[in-house]
Amino acid sequence: MAIKEKVNILMVDDQPGKLSTYEAILSELGENLVKASSGKQALEILLKNDIAVVLMDVNMPEIDGFEMAEIIHQHPRFQKTAIIFISAVHLTDMDQIKGYQRGAVDYISVPIIPELLRAKVSVFAELHRKSHQLEVLNRELRRLSVSLISTQDEERRRIARDLHDGLGQDLSAAKIMLQGIFRQGRVPKPNDQAFADVVNLLDRALQQVRSVSYLLHPPLLDEVGLCSALAWYVDGLSKRSDIITSLRIEPKDFPRFAPEFETALFRVIQEALTNVFRHSRAAKVSVTLLKNDVEIVAAVCDDGVGLLDEVAEFRPDSIGVGISSMRQRIRELGGELRLKSASPGTIVEAMIPIASLPARLLAVPASAQ
Repeated sequence: MAIKEKVNILMVDDQPGKLSTYEAILSELGENLVKASSGKQALEILLKNDIAVVLMDVNMPEIDGFEMAEIIHQHPRFQKTAIIFISAVHLTDMDQIKGYQRGAVDYISVPIIPELLRAKVSVFAELHRKSHQLEVLNRELRRLSVSLISTQDEERRRIARDLHDGLGQDLSAAKIMLQGIFRQGRVPKPNDQAFADVVNLLDRALQQVRSVSYLLHPPLLDEVGLCSALAWYVDGLSKRSDIITSLRIEPKDFPRFAPEFETALFRVIQEALTNVFRHSRAAKVSVTLLKNDVEIVAAVCDDGVGLLDEVAEFRPDSIGVGISSMRQRIRELGGELRLKSASPGTIVEAMIPIASLPARLLAVPASAQ
């Protein structure tokens, strides 16, 4: 059985006797109980600890509970912190509305009913615990997703290398050997057409191996960088389809980045162009790669049939693995992926603030220096 993770419950009151009473009532919950005798002390504790619930007296000297709640919820870290007010006087409806507007989630009146106080605090403590567990799971999911994407890229690179260096070399050797046999006349009365057909088959097989290898992982991406790889890919798409393609890169001396970053951007643009080819029925598509002092923007714009609103909104039941992968790659770079209608067509836009990129991704590969 898993051990329950304790959460911190902050009790704020200027009267030590009341704090002792709250502590005695809530001790049965088995959580970490933290006491503060003033609003200033409560803020210091909040800044140093992860607090699940704040139990606070409405009427305190210097700064009352309402003002304290407003200060707490103005801080980004504490906007979702649950605050339960305790009041020894009857609060009017307007007082309660004022409290809720400042972040209160509940009220307890004096005299306190221990069972009621424990029940209310327990609910919010459990919500905080579940929320924290969900955050941990989400972080682990993101880590696994990044690991999976990285593994996929490495596997593509490996398969591309094996195809090029293994099967491609074997086919080339077979073609050379076959040509040598016929040149030496070792096959009596060869059928010239049959020979030509075999050579053509080998040529087509070699071309397919090279195409698959390059599409899996373009050598240009490692050798000379993202811009050259994109130019090759866009040109190839134009030749393989009836879609008129264009590529605009600014500045002209677009810099090199770390292989991990260049591969991520290439995969996003490649997936966007694949979707254009498969689904858009477009006649034209343009690819734009821009960099300024603030951000890097990659965009793919087509004049096709457009996309559904639910896809543009990234609704989970409407997007496929490709779009999800694109979005995840850009998120891991600290950026945002946007899908917009172009009337006609679709715009896929990835915006990455340069400030969000870690130094290792801004590093220029040794091969480019």
